[in-house]
Amino acid sequence: MSLQDFPTSPRFEDYKERFKDYFKMTRREDGVILVEAHTLGNSVQLSVQNHRALGQMFKAVGADPENEVMIFTGSGKDFMMDVDPTGFKLEEDDVAHWAYEYAYKDGRINVSSLVNDLEIPTIGILNGPGFHSEIALMCDLTIASDDAIIYDLHYDIGSVPGDGIHSCFIELLGVKGAAYALFTGEAIDAETMLRYRMINEVVPKAKTIERAFKLADHIMSQPRVTRRLTAQIVRRPWRQRITNDLDGGFGIQMFGQLAKAKAYHGKGHIEGLGEYVRKGRKNNFD
Repeated sequence: MSLQDFPTSPRFEDYKERFKDYFKMTRREDGVILVEAHTLGNSVQLSVQNHRALGQMFKAVGADPENEVMIFTGSGKDFMMDVDPTGFKLEEDDVAHWAYEYAYKDGRINVSSLVNDLEIPTIGILNGPGFHSEIALMCDLTIASDDAIIYDLHYDIGSVPGDGIHSCFIELLGVKGAAYALFTGEAIDAETMLRYRMINEVVPKAKTIERAFKLADHIMSQPRVTRRLTAQIVRRPWRQRITNDLDGGFGIQMFGQLAKAKAYHGKGHIEGLGEYVRKGRKNNFD
């Protein structure tokens, strides 16, 4: 017998409770876990707090050997279309601390954890319009509701698109397609995403979770080692992409913010974000 036992693995009941203010979690007996991001039970409103929770949640789910497939989606009518009105006050009050903690460290961990800390297959659902779509798009499989529209909003509000969305768009759209989407703020609807092969399926809004579980059932039809190793094969391009340019993209974005002498995600950033989303334009010059 070994002189030491294995370290204790995270327990579903514990991290379900720990993250309940940010994610509703349910898990079937076969290990298929559904994670629904929310703010006060409704659609996510971006904040320093839920931004940090995302990467920590991925690490907890990935460290639990009882999980076999993760389905990740948003709550409410949209994926993420609003910002918590006071969700960045911490950063405004202490830019030197939170520009690193929130913007650089947490942002990199969120994308990196999704790709590197989850050994299990992942299914992303874009449950409606929203930004920060890279979290769903970088899952192994992605489906979108028929009303989903994604945007990258950074350039239109004076920020550099370097926080992971650039890696995602370049990988899925290619150099020219990504350049257009990042410079123009192109709104890409569900059918266009499917045509561009950014997603795998378009599903009626009320059927997205049901369809995701059907896909999970198919994945679960093969042995544990087969599905986990297949996830590593299909995820390899994402790992190469984020190794090559994620940290550099964040560094460039942070330099751009500091060069403008504004706090990252400060008041002007938030107001510009809301204005852009409400206009719902196809391009920023229309």
